Amino acid sequence: MFGALAQKFFGTTNDRIVKAYRKRIGAINALEPELEALTDEALREKTAEFRQRLADGADLDDLLVEAFAVVREAAKRTLGQRHFDVQLIGGMVLHEGNISEMKTGEGKTLVGTLPVYLNALEGKGVHVVTVNDYLARRDAAWMGEIYQFLGLTVGVILHEMDDEQRRAAYACDVTYATNNELGFDYLRDNMKFQRAAMVQRPFNFGIVDEVDSILIDEARTPLIISGPSDDSSEMYRRVDALIPQLTEEHYEKDEKSRTVSFTEPGTERIEELLREAGLLEEGGLYDIENITAVHHVNQALRAHHMFARDTDYIVKDDKVIIIDEFTGRMMEGRRYSEGLHQALEAKEKVTIQAENQTLASITFQNYFRLYPKLAGMTGTAMTEAAEFADIYKLEVVEIPTNLPIAREDHDDEVYRTAKEKYDAIVEELAEAQERGQPVLVGTTSIDKSELLSRLLKEKKVRHNVLNARYHEQEAHIVAQAGRLGAVTIATNMAGRGTDIQLGGNLDMRIADEAAPIEDEAKRQAKIAEITAEVEAERAKVKEAGGLYVMGTERHESRRIDNQLRGRSGRQGDPGTSKFYLSLEDDLMRIFGSERMDGMLRKLGLQEGEAIAHRWINKALEKAQQKVEARNYDIRKNLLRFDDVMNDQRKVIYEQRIELMEAEDVQETVADMRQDVIETLVARHIPEKAYAEQWDAEGLRVEVERIFGVNLPIPDWAKEEGIADEEIRSRITDMADRKAAEKAANFGPDVMRMVEKSLLLQLLDQKWKEHLHHLDHLRQAVGLRAYAQRDPLNEYKREAFDLFESMLAGLRETVTQVLAHVEIRPREEEAAEQQLAMRQQAAFARMQESHPDPQAAAATDGADPMPQGSDRDGERAAAQPRRAQAQPQAATRQPAARMDKNDPSTWGRVPRNAPCPCGSGKKFKHCHGAVAAAGPAAE
Repeated sequence: MFGALAQKFFGTTNDRIVKAYRKRIGAINALEPELEALTDEALREKTAEFRQRLADGADLDDLLVEAFAVVREAAKRTLGQRHFDVQLIGGMVLHEGNISEMKTGEGKTLVGTLPVYLNALEGKGVHVVTVNDYLARRDAAWMGEIYQFLGLTVGVILHEMDDEQRRAAYACDVTYATNNELGFDYLRDNMKFQRAAMVQRPFNFGIVDEVDSILIDEARTPLIISGPSDDSSEMYRRVDALIPQLTEEHYEKDEKSRTVSFTEPGTERIEELLREAGLLEEGGLYDIENITAVHHVNQALRAHHMFARDTDYIVKDDKVIIIDEFTGRMMEGRRYSEGLHQALEAKEKVTIQAENQTLASITFQNYFRLYPKLAGMTGTAMTEAAEFADIYKLEVVEIPTNLPIAREDHDDEVYRTAKEKYDAIVEELAEAQERGQPVLVGTTSIDKSELLSRLLKEKKVRHNVLNARYHEQEAHIVAQAGRLGAVTIATNMAGRGTDIQLGGNLDMRIADEAAPIEDEAKRQAKIAEITAEVEAERAKVKEAGGLYVMGTERHESRRIDNQLRGRSGRQGDPGTSKFYLSLEDDLMRIFGSERMDGMLRKLGLQEGEAIAHRWINKALEKAQQKVEARNYDIRKNLLRFDDVMNDQRKVIYEQRIELMEAEDVQETVADMRQDVIETLVARHIPEKAYAEQWDAEGLRVEVERIFGVNLPIPDWAKEEGIADEEIRSRITDMADRKAAEKAANFGPDVMRMVEKSLLLQLLDQKWKEHLHHLDHLRQAVGLRAYAQRDPLNEYKREAFDLFESMLAGLRETVTQVLAHVEIRPREEEAAEQQLAMRQQAAFARMQESHPDPQAAAATDGADPMPQGSDRDGERAAAQPRRAQAQPQAATRQPAARMDKNDPSTWGRVPRNAPCPCGSGKKFKHCHGAVAAAGPAAE
C-alpha cells in the first residue's frame, strides 16, 4: 500500500529516469532554428567539426546535444521525418548502453540513428543488428540516407556476400547485419590463417533491434560451424520403421518439459524389435556396446511423439524445414542437432542429410558480451528486465509514447472447447468486416491458422493468411493489414519490423503501384490518387474503431502476447485487443484445465457461452510467469556451462591472432620444444630418484619418436655423477641444433612460414578435437547429479583438465611435426600459394548452423546441454567462398573444373602424382614442395 502511495506522489523509478533525460531535450530543441539556417554543406561539415573536437580530447557525452540536433535536422531534409522528443530520450538511453522499450509504431528504426551517428564519429564502427536480411537491407538503405548526407559511410552484411564485400562493409562507419551473420563472421575469422583475411574489426558499439528476440528467444542455443561426419542415414530409416509399432503404454510424454522416454515395457518392446531387425546384436539396449542404438531410438521416439508437422516444422522441396516458435517463419538451412533432424527426415520419408561435427561454436549470450558497449531496442522488454540486467548488464527503460495510447484491452474470453472458441472468433470476424474494422488475428501454429482460414472461407469472410508457408510476402501483407475491412491471420509475430498503419501503408502502396509508371506526370497523378485514397480510408477505419487485434491462444511468454497486442493503437490511434481461449489450448491444458473445467460446469456454463474476468487473466499470467522463470533458469544454466568453454575459446582465439600478427613464431616454437623436453625428462627421470630407477630406454624411445634422432641416453645414464639436468641439456642441444640446421638448409623465410602455418593448422585441429570432447562431456556430466555431485563443478574441473591436456598435446605434436618436416627449397610465395589452395578446397565443405530454440526446450529438463541444430547444405553448397578452414576437410575437385593455372581448383593432390600445373614433375617436388610428416601433413 505504501509503495503504491509513494508511486502516486513521486512516480516510479522509470518515471524518474525518464525525467532526468528530459533536461537535455530543451537544449537540443534550442539548436533547431540555428541548424535550419545552415546549408546542406554547412550541416555536413558538422561531422568533421565533431571528429576534430573528439581528437582534441572531448568525449561523446560532450557532443550529444549538438549531434542529436544535427541528426534530427538531417532526417528532416532527407526523409521528411522529425524526431519526436520521446525519440530523443530513446536515443539517449541507447547511447548510455541500455535497452529502450518503445511501443510499436513509435519509430524505433529512426531512434537508432541518433546514438549510431554519435558513436560512429569515433571511427571505430557501429553495428546495428536486425533479425533478418530483409530488415538489414531495408534499414541500411532507408536510414543510410541520413548517415550519407552527414558524410558517414554505410555498409550492410547479407548472406550471399563474399569476404571482400564483407570486409568493405565492416570497414564502414555504420554496418547493418543480422545476428547470425555477425556471429558466423566472428567464428570464420577465428579459423583463418592470415590476419589480413579476417573481415571484422575489433568490437566497439552494437545496437540490437528486437533485442528480446535475439538475446532472449535465441539465447538458448549456439551458432555452430561444422564439417561432415560419417553417414548413418540407413540406421535412421531402419529405426524409424520400428517406432509406429509402439503403443502408448510403451512411452511417457511430459508436455511441460517437452520430453518423452521409454517405460519399462517400452524398453523391453523396443529391444525385441531391434533384435528382430538385426540392430541389437547382444546384451540389453543400455549396455555400453549398444550406445549408438540408444541414440537412434531416442531421437526417433522424439521425432514421432514430440514434434508435429506444420507446428514445429514443415516439409517442402524434399526437406524438413524448422518453423521458428516465436515468429512463425520458416528457418531455411537451420537444423536440429544430435541426429534429431535426421530422425524427422526419416519419419517424413525425405532425403536424410549427413550429421556434422562441430568445428567452432558460440552462443549469442557470449557473442554480444564481446562488445565493450551494447544497447538494444524493442517494444517488449520489461517482462525480461531481470534477465537483461543479470546476464548482459543492460538496464531496461520504458520510453513514454508520443501520444497517449487509446487502445482498449478487453479481458480474455474463455470457452470450454476449441470448437466453441473458433465459432465465436469467426462470428466476431464476420461482424468486424461488415462494419469495416480491420482485424489482425494471431495464431500459434500453421495448422491452426489454416484451420481458421477454412472456417472463414465457409463463412465467406475475405482474409489473408500469413505464416511460414508464405513469409516471402509477409511485409506487404502486414503493411496493408490496417485497410478497411481487412482480415489478416498471422502465425505468432510473422511480419515483424513492418508497421501496420490505419488505411494502409502509403509508402508501400506507392512503391507497388506508382513506381513502375515511367511517365513522370502520370506517376505524380497516381501518387496523389493513392494518397487521397489512403487518407479517406484512414478516416473510415478510425470511425470503425481502429485496428482490432485478436489472439486465438495465449503464448507461454507474455512478451509474445504483448507484441501482438502492441500492433494496435500506434501513435494514439484507436484500437481494440482481445484473446479468445479454450480449455483445450496448450497452455490451459498443461496448467490445470481439468480443475477449471469442473468449476465452469458447476457455474452452469452453457455451450457457446464464455467466461471473462480479470481474475482469469491474472491466473493465466501467473502460469506464463512460471514458464518464463523456468526458461530463464534454462538459459542461465546454459550460460554457466558455456562460460567455461568461452574462457577457453578466448584464450585460443587471442593466441591465434597473436600468431597471425607475428612476423615469425620461432620463439614460440622453441618454447614448445623446451616444454616437451622437460616433460619427457620429468616423466622418465623422476625427481630425487636414483639412477637405477630411471627409465633411460623409455626416454630414448620417446626422443627418437618425437625428434627422429637415436641418442645414447642409456649410456649417458651410466656415466658417473650425471644428473637429469645434464641429460635435459644434451637433448635440448641436439633438438636446437637440428632445428637450426633445417632453417639453414631450407632458408629462414621458408622455415618461418612453415612453422607459422603448421602451428596454426595444428592448433585448429587440436581445438576441434577438444570441442568434440567437451560435447561428450557436457552430455554425460548431468548424470553426476545422481552421485550428489554438482554437474557444473564437475564440468569445470574436467574441462580444465581436458584443456591442459590439449595444450600439452599441441606442444608435443608441433615439436614432432617440425622435427620431421621435409621442405624443398622454393619461393615463399609459392609455398603460401599451396597453403591457400588447401584452405580454399577445405572451405567448400564447411557448414554453418544456428540450433533452434524450440529443440533446446525439448531436452532442457534432462540435459545441461540443450539440443541444437545443424545448418548444412544450402549455405556451403551455394557458395564455395570465404574463409580458409581446416586443411583436413579438403576434397578433390571434379576434373572438369580443374584449371592448371589456378591451384585453388586442384583440391587434394597425391604427393607422388604428376603436378596439375603441367610441369612434368611430381606434385611433392613442384607446387606441393611444403610437406610434413604428421597429422597436418598432405
